[in-house]
Amino acid sequence: MSSGKDDKKFEKRLTDLEEIVAKLESGETPLEDSLVLFEEGTNILKKLTHILEEAERKVEVLTRDMSGSLATEPFEEEEDK
Repeated sequence: MSSGKDDKKFEKRLTDLEEIVAKLESGETPLEDSLVLFEEGTNILKKLTHILEEAERKVEVLTRDMSGSLATEPFEEEEDK
């Protein structure tokens, strides 16, 4: 299970990304600064994606097999409809 410290790192990175997006969307940031912010944002996004992928691999769904015994199986995403 993830620790509170890991959760804070994720939340901090997400907040940082949201701030970058807001600055870029404002249209008030000079082009050169916007490019730096964009690069920083993409790096943060990669880290967040990695954290979420790791969490997804750890999720298991508890199920019962035919004999009633408990078993685990990997979590599978629902397909978009």
